[in-house]
Amino acid sequence: MEQTTNPMSLVEDLAQIALQERTLVFPAFNEETAWTLGSRLRAVALERGLSLVIDVRRPAQPLFYTALPGTTPDNAEWVRRKSNVVFRFHRSSYAVGLEMDQKQSSLEARGLPTADYASHGGSFPIRVQNAGLVGAVTVSGLLQRADHELAVEALASELGHIYDSLRLP
Repeated sequence: MEQTTNPMSLVEDLAQIALQERTLVFPAFNEETAWTLGSRLRAVALERGLSLVIDVRRPAQPLFYTALPGTTPDNAEWVRRKSNVVFRFHRSSYAVGLEMDQKQSSLEARGLPTADYASHGGSFPIRVQNAGLVGAVTVSGLLQRADHELAVEALASELGHIYDSLRLP
């Protein structure tokens, strides 16, 4: 896992991710919303020439999935493991990983097997106003910070927010 070496930047990243998680909330979310979000991410990935797996799901129910050229079955496993972290902690997988770094801990130390959980960036909670967590959008194929930011960028665009005000420093 790439680490944030500067403790101040770690604190800043965690504060900004908390802002992202509070801001990027849907008024409603359904299968059509999932398809639109996943399609937006896919179009961006194709435009930028990125090799990604993109997954939008409810717990235990895939709603959108695509594997672009250059990906491998490992990417699908990363998606599964990262989204498990979102559903377990109700936080982005990147935030959980940074918090583990900050506490000098790990998911394994908390009794969670690495075969099923990965606290690497790229999975972001899908929340609905007055309902809470209903799903996760997950990207795998880039460095973890870039995976996280691509998901945030797509969510910001989908929800009509200015991405530059939400991006990590």
